[in-house]
Amino acid sequence: MKASKEFLYGDEIPWEEVGPGLKRQIHGCDDKIMLVKVHFEPGAVGQLHEHYHSQVTYVESGEFEMTIGDEVRTIKGGDSYYIPPHVMHGCVCTKAGVLIDVFSPHREDFVDSIKH
Repeated sequence: MKASKEFLYGDEIPWEEVGPGLKRQIHGCDDKIMLVKVHFEPGAVGQLHEHYHSQVTYVESGEFEMTIGDEVRTIKGGDSYYIPPHVMHGCVCTKAGVLIDVFSPHREDFVDSIKH
């Protein structure tokens, strides 16, 4: 895969609608790492799923009921979490917000949406 540009400007990166009340921007990647910004409206659901990538997420804003494995916790702006490979996870947005996801390696299933 081709790496993204070195400098990326948020107002130039297109948003991709990925579900009801959900949209994302790919902020940079190469074959080893990917940064993704995800905006949630209240009630939007990040469906339970798993993948082989390691994931760490920073909660930029909002509030979410986050499930990782068998645990459910409320997280809000300023919090973060780590998801090991192959662990089921998902969330429900309770107050509009933004999650900043980092994946390693990059999410191949997101690559088609990259326009930069």
